[in-house]
Amino acid sequence: MKTRTALATEWAKKGFSCDLWIDPPGQRWENYVHEVDELLCVAEGKLEFEMNGTKKILNKGDEVFIPAKVRHSVRNVGGTTARWLYGYRHS
Repeated sequence: MKTRTALATEWAKKGFSCDLWIDPPGQRWENYVHEVDELLCVAEGKLEFEMNGTKKILNKGDEVFIPAKVRHSVRNVGGTTARWLYGYRHS
């Protein structure tokens, strides 16, 4: 997995911010929709990611692109604290 600094630099070149989110075990974020594109990368833990009805398990280093206005959910299913980086495309 790239360091947070390296990932932030990479994402900035693509026009995205980069921030850290920390979730306790069992945390669920259901049916979110954003007005801009989003990137997500797991820094620690295990997440279940759902978009367009398709679920996928994300582990450390896994990155996903979430297009603007697409409903998505993120669930901490790893039994431990999860840390993930997220960024929104600058408008």
